Amino acid sequence: MSWLKDPESQGNQRIGLTYRILRRFTRSLMSVWFRELDIVDNENMPHEGGVIFVSWHPSGLIDPMLLHASLPGKLSILAKHTLFEMPLLGRLIRAGGALPIYRAKDSDNLELSKQKNAEMLENAGMEISNGGRLLLFPEGKTHTEANVNRAKTGAARIMLTALRNAQINELPKPNLIPVGLHYSNSQKFRERGAVILERPMNLPEIPPVVEDENRQKETDYEWVQNVTKSIESELKRASLSKTTWEERRLIWQARSVVHAERAIQSGEKIQRPSYAESVIGARRMRAGWEFYNENNPDKISPLVEKSKDHFAELESIEATPYDVAAKPEKPSFFGYLGALISWLWVAAWMLGLVTWSAILGNVPPYQANYLTMWQLKKRGVSDSIHGTLKIGTAVIMFPIWWIFVSLSVTVIFLATDSPVYILLNKHWLLAYFTQINPIIMFFVLLIWWPTSGKLHMKLYSRLVRNWRNLKRWKNWRKNQFYWDKLQKNQREIGGLLIDLGDGLVLPGDEDWQEPTTGSDDFAYVKSRV
Repeated sequence: MSWLKDPESQGNQRIGLTYRILRRFTRSLMSVWFRELDIVDNENMPHEGGVIFVSWHPSGLIDPMLLHASLPGKLSILAKHTLFEMPLLGRLIRAGGALPIYRAKDSDNLELSKQKNAEMLENAGMEISNGGRLLLFPEGKTHTEANVNRAKTGAARIMLTALRNAQINELPKPNLIPVGLHYSNSQKFRERGAVILERPMNLPEIPPVVEDENRQKETDYEWVQNVTKSIESELKRASLSKTTWEERRLIWQARSVVHAERAIQSGEKIQRPSYAESVIGARRMRAGWEFYNENNPDKISPLVEKSKDHFAELESIEATPYDVAAKPEKPSFFGYLGALISWLWVAAWMLGLVTWSAILGNVPPYQANYLTMWQLKKRGVSDSIHGTLKIGTAVIMFPIWWIFVSLSVTVIFLATDSPVYILLNKHWLLAYFTQINPIIMFFVLLIWWPTSGKLHMKLYSRLVRNWRNLKRWKNWRKNQFYWDKLQKNQREIGGLLIDLGDGLVLPGDEDWQEPTTGSDDFAYVKSRV
């Protein structure tokens, strides 16, 4: 994973050492949490002017942490003012660039809360006009729904202040950029993610300043409402929003079938696309799907039902469209043998020092984290914050355990009355271990436990992948007729989807016209006939 570089200048926003340290920490966490992470379309990042980034909020603390790690420059994030009152957390989030927001439901004094919030929004707008960067989640809450919730007006209000101040002081025009967040499963460890930077929004001209205060409020309110509606529409497009998760999964599965079928038709080797490529493919599929639902539902309804039946059958045998598409015409003994040797090779490496070190240094806190989450699930904690709680408890549990086990191993190896110390000194070569400085050994071990854990995860990922390949080859050889039938059915679906898609102008095509701000993709899909 290569992170985006900070801009050479960001107005008067200096990126301090504390912020850089905290960002490095979040980047380390995110690189461990996700097995694959992509940042796409960074060319949309403006070269001058402040920026307000807006995103939907499906995954609790995972969302701001990922964007804090991914987006360049000093990024400010709005957070509940109650968090700033916590002794340690308050100092950390303030150093990380967070700004307090005062919500009515968090305060007993409604008027005071509104006043403080208005002042905060005004100050945030001033920072943006001077080159600052702010991250907002306009929905105002995290959730597990497949669709974007109603957007609140905070982002538009801040943008109005920023644009007006920049205009008055002849500063570079600030930008409002939607960000698409995409996860294979954000609540599970070692899943895939992608951050898509959309193009800056084209905003209407800001209302002129007039002497009539009531008239000013009316025109400002109308502008804020219109921009908020556009933000909501842009977030739906950027997040590939759908009504239900079932519809969302169907689109992604259909996308994988099209990808595989195109590879087969072109004679290319079938390879899994990166997650970023999958997101782009899903965008095309969603646009075409919505176009036919809107203009010709009878044409696509039979295909939708056929696709649902096929994917349901694949789920029943725990297979994927890729498993079906990748099946060779005649599964050979040597193909199976190759998969077996590959699995044994990785397994042999895992039996070495890396795996045993990873078990000792990481399994106990991992299991403690698992038990904690199990208890929280029993108590009805929302699914949208499971990932947040996993990371939060892990940040506490793992360092404590690493310190404990480093001290323990150091004592076991170097204490003169330790059986291990006595045993090592019976061999001239192993005796050198007993002469290591205790402080050096402690810090080496403290670094080694997380390092071995990361190495183990890479080996384990390969082991799982090879095991799946092994199972695939076994199933292909055992049930050749059944798999041939599945493949025939899938190729038929893939061919129909490609024919339908080729008859449309879709996102990514040379003649595709990007939607105007506030419009969805399907409104700009055109038939080639």
